[in-house]
Amino acid sequence: MLTRSKLTLAVTTTLMLAGSTFVTESSAATLLAPHRAVYDVELKEASDRSGIDGMNGRIVYEFRGSACDGYTTNFRFVTQLSARGEVSLTDQRTTTFEDGKGENFRFVTKTFVNQNQDKKIEGSARVDEDGVIVALKEPESLELDLQSALFPTKHVIDMIVRAQAGETFYQQPIFDGSDGGDRVLTTTVVIGPQKLEPTEDAAEETLKGEPYRKYSVAYFDEINDPEGLPEYSIAFKMHENGIARDLEMNYGDFTLIGKVSDLEIFEAEPCEG
Repeated sequence: MLTRSKLTLAVTTTLMLAGSTFVTESSAATLLAPHRAVYDVELKEASDRSGIDGMNGRIVYEFRGSACDGYTTNFRFVTQLSARGEVSLTDQRTTTFEDGKGENFRFVTKTFVNQNQDKKIEGSARVDEDGVIVALKEPESLELDLQSALFPTKHVIDMIVRAQAGETFYQQPIFDGSDGGDRVLTTTVVIGPQKLEPTEDAAEETLKGEPYRKYSVAYFDEINDPEGLPEYSIAFKMHENGIARDLEMNYGDFTLIGKVSDLEIFEAEPCEG
């Protein structure tokens, strides 16, 4: 079954890239377009081992903020899963805030199964010279010292800068408060060339003629499973205005695809700092 770590990290990382000419870290931040995107999700394929007979759902992703005031994301993923003769409904709701410098991060996630709350994770994290310090509030009060990593928006800005510098392959640790809010994952990123081909979805009219790049990102737990395969990987198209399309999320035993069914671009918030 999908977990919050797999979905939120994949989607949050996916839905905020931008850039076409060489940019610095600060100018890349100004390219992150505030928007609300809805993705219809369906099962592409599943192995016999997964036991999955069918899956469909919807992602609603909203990104707002600026480098001065910080960035807020609201993410919701509702899925209906049919597996081994049983049907379940999962509703994952996540809100995060990251300051403009990428040094402080807050997160809260609630997961509902068949309309009953199953799990809540809440906490905060900060960067110091030795790594990432995490303070969990729920499900229990706990402080953790983790390895150095980037928070989600900072991670995306780093991707932009590397793409504009001509990099096509690299690794970078990330912390997003996922799973138990207690670990860092390592991403391996592959960046493709810029393209202008059309995409058939609800965003085509708005984004027609906008160039995009193809990104592929794999996520590894190098601390707990240093020799293992990626926990999951995701491929997607990303436009210069920061909007992702044609998601393909591979979790090993099954693969999901997501297409934009609705898109709203908000006015950018002024940054006077």
